[in-house]
Amino acid sequence: MNYLNFILSFIIVFLPSELKNKERDIDEYITSITPSEVVTITTYTPSVEETDSTPLITASGFKINERNPRRHRIIAVSRDLKRKYKFGTKLRIKGAGKYDGTYTVRDVMNKRYKKRIDILVGKKDKQTKVKKVKVYKIK
Repeated sequence: MNYLNFILSFIIVFLPSELKNKERDIDEYITSITPSEVVTITTYTPSVEETDSTPLITASGFKINERNPRRHRIIAVSRDLKRKYKFGTKLRIKGAGKYDGTYTVRDVMNKRYKKRIDILVGKKDKQTKVKKVKVYKIK
């Protein structure tokens, strides 16, 4: 994987100049050369009902800001994906509507889930419907 990161870094440095000024084009360029994976995506809130007895501390030990948990852009991955995406890995999510973007793996889900990612949202946010989306590993 280090070899792939090196190649991606090299490509980004030597992008055509017309792409350097357009973040959206760069995003599309990176995702077009990076292998993707289709996963099921849902959302969760930092509450005892949806997590464990310490909802403001993730499985990686990261402390969540109770007032604005969304600002951390945290995701929890199912245990089968945890083997591939370690804590601290950045993933780009596409196809999730308002939840599209780059997130950091900081939590892990219950063992009953497979090929699934949970996006941390605030308590007042509406829960999203279950969707299938593409995920790209950034780091």
